Amino acid sequence: MTKHSRLPEIDRTPAADTAASRVPRVRTRYYAFLSYSHQDKALADWLHRELERFRVPRSLAGRLTANGVVPRRLAPIFRDQQDLSAGADLGEEIKAALAASQFLIVLCSPTAATSRWTNAEIESFKRTRPEGCVLAAVVAGEPFASDIPGREAEECFPPALRYKYDRRGHQTTKRAEPLAADFRDSGEGQRIALLKLIAGMLGVGLDELVQRHTTRRHRQLAWLATGSLAGMAVASALAVTAIQARDAARDQRREAEGLVAFMLGDLKDKLEPIGRLDALDGVGSRVLAYYSKQDASELSDAALIQRARALSLTAQVAYLRGNMEGAQRLYREAMAGTGEAVSRSPEDPQRLFDHAQNVFWIGELARKRGETNKAEAAYREYKHLADRMVAIDPDNLKWRMEVQYARENLGIVLMSQRRFAEARAQFSAVASAIESMRIIDPDSKEYQVELSNDYGWLADANKALGRIDDSIAVRQRQVAYLDQFIAAGNSDVALQQQLIVAHQALGVLFASRGQPERGIDQYRLALRRADDLLAVEPNNRNWRDLSAAVRLELGRNLLALGRTGEAAQEIASGCRIAADLRARDPNVARWRSLQTTCLSVRSRLALASGASAQAATLATLALRAARSERTGDSIADHYIVAAAYRLLGDVQQRNGDRQAAVASWSEGLQQLPRNVTERPWEINERAELLRRLGRADEARALAGRLAAIGFKSST
Repeated sequence: MTKHSRLPEIDRTPAADTAASRVPRVRTRYYAFLSYSHQDKALADWLHRELERFRVPRSLAGRLTANGVVPRRLAPIFRDQQDLSAGADLGEEIKAALAASQFLIVLCSPTAATSRWTNAEIESFKRTRPEGCVLAAVVAGEPFASDIPGREAEECFPPALRYKYDRRGHQTTKRAEPLAADFRDSGEGQRIALLKLIAGMLGVGLDELVQRHTTRRHRQLAWLATGSLAGMAVASALAVTAIQARDAARDQRREAEGLVAFMLGDLKDKLEPIGRLDALDGVGSRVLAYYSKQDASELSDAALIQRARALSLTAQVAYLRGNMEGAQRLYREAMAGTGEAVSRSPEDPQRLFDHAQNVFWIGELARKRGETNKAEAAYREYKHLADRMVAIDPDNLKWRMEVQYARENLGIVLMSQRRFAEARAQFSAVASAIESMRIIDPDSKEYQVELSNDYGWLADANKALGRIDDSIAVRQRQVAYLDQFIAAGNSDVALQQQLIVAHQALGVLFASRGQPERGIDQYRLALRRADDLLAVEPNNRNWRDLSAAVRLELGRNLLALGRTGEAAQEIASGCRIAADLRARDPNVARWRSLQTTCLSVRSRLALASGASAQAATLATLALRAARSERTGDSIADHYIVAAAYRLLGDVQQRNGDRQAAVASWSEGLQQLPRNVTERPWEINERAELLRRLGRADEARALAGRLAAIGFKSST
């Protein structure tokens, strides 16, 4: 005859019979009811599985203890998520399962302690069961922490578990002491805690159960060892082969990853100064092809970082080729990789450095699109990362240089906010810091490039403040500085690129000083540098951008001097490049601006050539293009639109429609904001519109301000 464990006896009082009539009948009787908060589901799944498949040692099965006859298995165990049917009254079915369960196991955690349903299950069970039938499995928190002031949030026992119940099923004020097994990491360990729960349900000592369980495991291991010996002879031969294959694979992997490190290190550093995008792209593509065959989630720290660097390299190539969408996607993917690397080791400054580079480029791409707020957010995150690097390793000059980059970026943000004086102070401080660092390492290419770049921003800040002589002096210092390094044999394309910008900026400054011929000389020097670079890499869209801007500016100045033929040639060349760039990506603010400039200078060229109808058409298109510009400086955008209205009015005036011209000039003046800090070119725009509208006194006052700083209009 099969022996069964003792199940709870049913209360047959009239009240109980009435309650029972409302509870659905449950065919299955459960050995235990598992109560838990669903945030503890992972451990509940494991505990349920382990309890149901646990086999009671033969020497214990059938023994009579205080808890009844010890069964062979502890199944079934009830769980509401797994064992309830789709009945209409979930609460009643739970009550029925509780009534049919011999034990209640409660997974205790701070979440369970505040769970209304877990507490209700304990109350329902304890009203009809002795205290010893409730067992606690401590998952997290601290039992009875609510009794300690300030630690109430750590309580893991639900209220009903903390107090005893009397025979009538009412909660008392006496503290309960349920049998508790500690499943926390700092506790008894999951296996011992599990055996402690089982021992409590069986009514046997934990040491006896552990000893019997250990004996059983030893017996199983002995049989396993005996069987294993028979296969060891065969396995040994196979193992030797496997070890040899493993060692070969490991050596191949080390060799491949060493090659990857070389490609992304020494080889990349040698290719970057040359400027060949196909070579750089080849490096990045080959590395990514290598890692594409591996699961990204299982990459080692070193492999994760190498993959991110390859993504950054291919993003850089995409950017230089004008593929802004592709560059942004690749930089974001690279940033996800470096972000994961930082999370694995947050105090590693090299990982912070790698992550900061991707954060910067996300901001730089936003700035190129005129999304100033996004750019500022990225720049500030970049500054935060740079500060962390220095805090970890304050003596590292490379990390200190990152702080200077970040400070320069914030100066650029100040420029976009028209806080020119603050930006000038920021750039001056950065230049001083880098010059001091150059004393320590005068041959550093990084310091050379960045100091020249900062000179450029400092000159622009001076120019915005109307300090034209200071701006010219800084630009000339920058040109002399760059020429010195290039003459010494430094052929880095980054230095040559900066020379293009510096010569073009000097051309604009000389023209504003009333020295157009000197300006034209600077534009031609800039074009010579641009042509040299494009001969090396024709697909570099950044260099093509610079070339187009210089040609259009040169054409405008030649036109102002009456040299129409030369102007037409430069304007046509610049417009072809601008159209190609705009077709590549119409969302790049800089390329939209080039298109507006192209239409404007073509209109003026047509007007100078007597093609009035064509000039009117081009002026209308220029106005439409100007209205669509979003440079990131909303105030500057208004001046661009105002200049387009001025051009349209000039064309209409030449065509004899004075009324239309006045309307266009008036609309242009309406575009100009009040109470803003105006740059000299913007003051000039306002003065030109006022002069055309006959408001001579106002125009004269503005012209006086411009004359005081040495500014002379070329339009």
